[in-house]
Amino acid sequence: MRIGVDIGGTFTDLVLLDPANGRLVNGKVLTTPDDPSRGVLTGIAALLARAAAAPADIAQVIHGTTLVANAIIERKGVRTAFVTTQGFRDLLAMAREWRWDIYDLDITPPAPLVDRAACFEVPGRLDAQGREITPFDEAAARQVADAIARSGAEAVAVCFLHSFRDPAQERRMAAVLAARLPDIAVSLSSEIAPALGEYERASTTVANAYVQPVFRRYISRLAAQLLAMGIGVDLLLMQSDGGTAHQNTALRMPIRLVQSGPAGGAQAAALAGRLSGFADVMAFDMGGTTAKACLIPGGRPVRAPSFEVARQARFRRGSGLPLSVPAVDMIEIGAGGGSIARVNALGLIQVGPDSSSADPGPACYGRGGSDATVTDADLLLGYLDPARFLGGDMALDRAAAEAAISAHIARPLGLSLVAAALGIHDTVNEAMAQAASIHTLEKGLRAQDFALVAIGGAGPVHACQVARRLGITTVICPAGAGVASAFGFLAAPVSFEAARAHLVPLHALDAAAIAAILAPLRGETLRSITEAGIDPAICMVSASVELRYAGQGHEVEAALTDENDPVAALKTAFEANYRALYGRTEPGLVEAVTWRVVARGPTPSLTPLPPAATAGTALRAHRDIWCGHAQAMVRAPVYDRYGLAAGEGVTGPAVIEERESTTVIPHGATALNDHAGNLIITLEAAA
Repeated sequence: MRIGVDIGGTFTDLVLLDPANGRLVNGKVLTTPDDPSRGVLTGIAALLARAAAAPADIAQVIHGTTLVANAIIERKGVRTAFVTTQGFRDLLAMAREWRWDIYDLDITPPAPLVDRAACFEVPGRLDAQGREITPFDEAAARQVADAIARSGAEAVAVCFLHSFRDPAQERRMAAVLAARLPDIAVSLSSEIAPALGEYERASTTVANAYVQPVFRRYISRLAAQLLAMGIGVDLLLMQSDGGTAHQNTALRMPIRLVQSGPAGGAQAAALAGRLSGFADVMAFDMGGTTAKACLIPGGRPVRAPSFEVARQARFRRGSGLPLSVPAVDMIEIGAGGGSIARVNALGLIQVGPDSSSADPGPACYGRGGSDATVTDADLLLGYLDPARFLGGDMALDRAAAEAAISAHIARPLGLSLVAAALGIHDTVNEAMAQAASIHTLEKGLRAQDFALVAIGGAGPVHACQVARRLGITTVICPAGAGVASAFGFLAAPVSFEAARAHLVPLHALDAAAIAAILAPLRGETLRSITEAGIDPAICMVSASVELRYAGQGHEVEAALTDENDPVAALKTAFEANYRALYGRTEPGLVEAVTWRVVARGPTPSLTPLPPAATAGTALRAHRDIWCGHAQAMVRAPVYDRYGLAAGEGVTGPAVIEERESTTVIPHGATALNDHAGNLIITLEAAA
């Protein structure tokens, strides 16, 4: 048996899969922020009890966590030192000097993770081709190591100029640190992010060093606790790019786990689309803290070579700390179920970006929260059953939700409770649809050409309204949508990506030169795959190159599909991708900038077994829900998701409930439970 575990900001989601028969058992428990492993262990124990399984039956645990991201966002990493080339001590503070809003005079850039007092310089310099200009000063390096020892730092990030061309000087610095401080965690930019751009490379390396000791302690504690429970297996960790890696790989590069949960959601959405016959889908993942969207054309999530974390302005590019690590291109588009609603200075409803998280949670959780949240609004609109939340394991307090929305929204704006709740609901839906539309257009695509896959605990509640605003007419709600990220972990292959900057004109290369550049990257990926127990002989290895026209500051990725004539193949692919994005190509020289190799193990074969059901038995009750068509609360049927037989349909307005999520079917829409157990919702096309 295999278990997937995803720690989110509000809930920890778990899925147990029995490969022998395709049976799934889902679980959801509140996250325990003080010690995330406590929630994991509680959830696994409950899951084993529900599945009537023993700890010894578990052959694999795949884990994703917000621990790394939260350590950066909340500044809860360890004291870290930064060592760089002489003259570049202020590299982190200067950053790119990029104003993401030129009209805002009060912009506050994200503070570096390392104080200036903990930034050190060492003489030694390479030029852009990797040739040594100034020899590495080992005596000065020893003095820096002594200063770091006195500072009390637990981790060190080393980033020398142009070290991606020749890492020798960084490795010598690491040797000096190891001799003086044998127990300190050291991250080298030539290993963590050997990419062009010294600031982005330094930012990524510092972030890796900053979280590494925290992550090591967490994994060590969790592994020991699982062993004590009787689960004696090495962990696989979900990476931001949608693949899994052995715990030893993750311990070296925890920064690759920042977007692990959303990446699992993208994998689950891709699988749901594939099982139901939809190649082009958009994942819409709305959890307790945030909502995210990801485009999945042709069944493969779009990937990005870098992203930002801890943004000062939530949706503004350039306002966060850049991380040069591969990731599923999952854009944050809005708030989650626990996001707090308030009336802003303009007298308008604003939702988020802050969240009530798991403690105390939305007011309706009855755990001491008093702020109005999206979940409180959904409860007042009738979409959630206060007696059956989490399958009845957690009762919701309607009176507390009414009090919170009345105090923070209804009374200040002179609205009824229902109107105030609807205002929160619509504000969230509109913001998410706008952000998803812009993200799609930036990729040269149209949202209307995709089916929307709703995942996350709150996703199926809001999905149809978001889809309508996007002009999407098909919504897919997989069974277990509320724990989809954990299920996506089980669907993800073991994989590893290695990349290195090597700037060279494309015409100056030939097949032999390209093979020589890619060979060490191929070796690095296969070593990581082997560490996870995968035979390299059964791996799929692919290569790609980021290219640009000479003089440009941005690159377009092109897959290397022909190793016999790679230069021509790369130029053809680059021009096609460039034209798709910008509608034209340019004359002039093409440069290769960054080279990438990805090794993937076999994709797990997953065909979840839908629960057996008898047609006509799913109707559970009726209750009042908000109907946009009638502009009033209307009496609507409530169905048990587990009672819907394959091929059975439901006409809106209606509500379909399952343990971890609730699906709202609007007026004029129909939902069909297909052969794969996915709800296929067909919306009326806009007039």
